[in-house]
Amino acid sequence: MTPLTGLIIAKDEEQHLPDCLESVAFCDEVLVIDSGSTDRTRELAAAAGARVLLRAPWPGFAAQRNKGFEEARHDWVLFLDADERISPALRAEVQALRERGFDKAGYRVPRVAHYLGRWVRGTDWYPDWQLRLFDRRRGRCPQALVHESVHVDGSVGRLRGELQHLPYSDVADHVRTIDDYTTLWSQQAFESGRRTSVAELVLSPAFALLRNYVLRGGLLYGRAGLTISILNSYYTFLKFAKLLERQTAKG
Repeated sequence: MTPLTGLIIAKDEEQHLPDCLESVAFCDEVLVIDSGSTDRTRELAAAAGARVLLRAPWPGFAAQRNKGFEEARHDWVLFLDADERISPALRAEVQALRERGFDKAGYRVPRVAHYLGRWVRGTDWYPDWQLRLFDRRRGRCPQALVHESVHVDGSVGRLRGELQHLPYSDVADHVRTIDDYTTLWSQQAFESGRRTSVAELVLSPAFALLRNYVLRGGLLYGRAGLTISILNSYYTFLKFAKLLERQTAKG
């Protein structure tokens, strides 16, 4: 069976970490990269048998992940954040692949979010394909301010089992994250030469609301679907508003 490292990036995650650790306990090694927690994150990880590496101050997601890939004892890595879990179905798929041998450079998995009391398999949030299982010799995470992802040299497969995600503690936490991420997105977009217009600022959020709530089934998920759809539209508005602000400031 191909040996596998389970890699977790964490900071102040004592609430989420135990379930996350349990979900990757089938891996040959569990490695936790901690970014300077002030709670019991490192203690809980060590007690669960994980190897813990402290790397602070926070260097950014891409740099932290790449450090984890370098430190892993095995070439095949399954990585996740502390607020994510490997579902039983996904674990079974990964185990079957390990037994017969991986035939791709990496694999994407569908990610499902738990939000306002329910699993949401609609809106822009699903299936939210994530490349989380890969051969570190053939991939790396390029530097990015936001929405970083691993790029691999070779073909990529898709698995059916879901990666479970608990992204926000409440709506206020969701809104705070939107503010942070849209600031980073606008900076990254501006520096890469992206520009916007008043027309895009008006039309893109409207279409985002239609796409999320109607075309991608948000209306089937009650209050959760409506809230996600509206806040996804707000995210779209805010990122372009901040980009337009940068353009105007630069003249």
